[in-house]
Amino acid sequence: MKINEYIESGILEAYVLGSASEAEANELLHLKAQHPQIEDALFKLESDLERIAEHMAITPPPNTWAKIEGGINELVKTPQFEYLIGEEPKESSRGSRSGKSAQFIEVEAESGHMRIRKIWRWVFFAVFVLGKIFLAFAIYYYLENRHTQEEIEKLKTELENKSTK
Repeated sequence: MKINEYIESGILEAYVLGSASEAEANELLHLKAQHPQIEDALFKLESDLERIAEHMAITPPPNTWAKIEGGINELVKTPQFEYLIGEEPKESSRGSRSGKSAQFIEVEAESGHMRIRKIWRWVFFAVFVLGKIFLAFAIYYYLENRHTQEEIEKLKTELENKSTK
């Protein structure tokens, strides 16, 4: 097997992306130890992918970590989670613990309906009405076309009859 053909076969890319099978990965590691060209190609591919990832990275807003940390701290402070980490549950402001499992967090919402801005209601209505209008025009022009085709066929048969007489 030629080393350049092996490098161009796509096995290096599959290995770097993690989609190579275990046998392919073992073969690559074995050949990498024997051939410096494979090691160089693998290093170049890894550095190129790293450069692409750095170039395309999106930095999160500066206060994101503080929000995540605050959310985790709030979860740990709830009585259900204190019980899970080994402390005894305390009486909550709602009274005693309900019969629900401690692994779930209660979520309270205003309503179960999705809110749609009023402008979208009008847009949906307009699209619906325009769809019906276009459907009516399509049916009308289809019937007109069919009627015209029938007239053309009649005229053709009349011409053929006249030409044969």
